[in-house]
Amino acid sequence: MIELHEPFASLWQGKDPFVEVERLEGQVYRELEGRRTLRTEVAERGYFVKIHRGIGWGEIAKNLLSAKLPVLGARNEQVALQRLAALGVPSMRSVAYGVRGANPAAQHSFIITEELAPTTDLEQFSLHWAKQPPAPALKHALIAKVADMAGRMHRGGVNHRDFYICHFLLHTDQPVQAGSLRLSLIDLHRAQTRTATPKRWRNKDLAALYFSVLDIGLTRRDRLRFLRDYFAQPLRKTLADEARLFTWLEGKAAKLYARKQRYGDAL
Repeated sequence: MIELHEPFASLWQGKDPFVEVERLEGQVYRELEGRRTLRTEVAERGYFVKIHRGIGWGEIAKNLLSAKLPVLGARNEQVALQRLAALGVPSMRSVAYGVRGANPAAQHSFIITEELAPTTDLEQFSLHWAKQPPAPALKHALIAKVADMAGRMHRGGVNHRDFYICHFLLHTDQPVQAGSLRLSLIDLHRAQTRTATPKRWRNKDLAALYFSVLDIGLTRRDRLRFLRDYFAQPLRKTLADEARLFTWLEGKAAKLYARKQRYGDAL
C-alpha cells in the first residue's frame, strides 16, 4: 500500500517509494536495527521520517513474553493520525505512507509527517512552574486544552501508550496567550486505534500523563479542572463514578515516580 501527497507525490513519481525513502538524508534522531527516525528538508520545508524495516520474530517474541505489544511498522501511527483528524484532535499531518510485505517480522514500512514548527513541548514549557508559576489564566487554559484533547482521543477509540506532556507541542508562532493556545499531539507510533478505548488502556494513558506533571506544581483544584474537562460531565458525577480510578492513578503514578528516582529517565 502506498499513499503519497505533495511534495513526495511529484518527487517520487515513477520511482519506488521504498527505495527513495531510504535515500532521504538529514538529522537522525533514532537509529535502531529495525527503525530509523530522521528530520529532512524538501523544498525548504521540514519533515519527519520514520522507517520500519521489521524487527524479527525474536524481538516480537521477547516483547510478547514481557507483556509488551511490539511496534511492527508505521501503520499504527498512520491509522491513529487519521482517527485523530476525524475527532478534531490536532496532531501531525501524514504526507507519505507505505507498507509492503505480509510477514510482520520483516515488513517494510514508512511514514513521513510535516514538521510542526515553531513549537515547544509542554514539559519544557512547564519546567520551572513549581518555582515560577504561570499566570493562572494561562495554566487553566492549558489544562482545559490537554483535557479536551485527551478526552476526545480516548472517547474516539485511540490510546497513545506514551502519553506524557512532552508529547504535547505548544505552537509558538504567535505569543502564547490563554485565549489563543494551539496544541498538537505527537509521537503516535505505539498508539492503538479501536472502536472504543478499553478502560485498561485509557487508565494507563492517564497514569502516564499524571506522572509526567507531578513536579510542575499543579494543585488539587488544577487536577479537578482536568477531570471536569476530560470527562465532559459534571464533576460531582465524575468523582462518584470514577472513585476507584483516582485511587489507582495515585498508586500507579507514585510507582512510576519512584522508579524515575531510582533509574532517572530510563523508564
